[in-house]
Amino acid sequence: MEMPVLECAVHWARPADDPRMRDLLDDGERARYARFMRAEDKARFVTGRFLARTVLAEATGRAPRDLRFTTGCPLCGDSHGKPRLPGSGLDFSLSHSGDRVLLVLVEGAEVGADVEQEGDRDIDRLSRMVLTPAESEALKAMTDRKRGFHAYWSRKEALLKATGHGLAAPMTAIHVTAPDEPPEVIAWEGEAAVSPVRLADLDAGPGYAASAAVLTDRPLRLAEVPFRC
Repeated sequence: MEMPVLECAVHWARPADDPRMRDLLDDGERARYARFMRAEDKARFVTGRFLARTVLAEATGRAPRDLRFTTGCPLCGDSHGKPRLPGSGLDFSLSHSGDRVLLVLVEGAEVGADVEQEGDRDIDRLSRMVLTPAESEALKAMTDRKRGFHAYWSRKEALLKATGHGLAAPMTAIHVTAPDEPPEVIAWEGEAAVSPVRLADLDAGPGYAASAAVLTDRPLRLAEVPFRC
């Protein structure tokens, strides 16, 4: 008997620090917004929260202004966890990089999402903190090593956001398929490991890598929504 497909809604936006977006922030979010020093960081933050509120309002039938998120970490209880909507079976994950803001929404499973703008990073140095030995060897054989590295990174960060560990768990404990292969977890060692999990690569456009991870054994169906905001 085939597993029922799990729908994943993928939403994109471009950062914009618009007064109508700021108007929907709650007091805690306004304080966090004020702490950002750079204009681009303010824009990415407020756009992410606006995108989450408007999408979740549509999904729940509630007013965007009435939605209040919690950010408690499931591991330590501190307030640095991913935003959640209490009392809802919907889970979502936000990510932003460059001029991309990403939201992935799923019902009935934990989700993590990540987008990474390809930059002039020291790939050789970072690879030691991100990749397994087998992945490093696969990366060496790639023509476009920058694209390959960021694909690995976005897959692993999406997975750790789905579990709630974030960068507190080592990426080198996770072995995923090569960037040009269908995304899946080959092996995962350590206390942070979970199973089952599904990975998906997302199309963020040239110069970006993006992924979603869902803690489920059901096949995923991605519904990518055009840019909004």
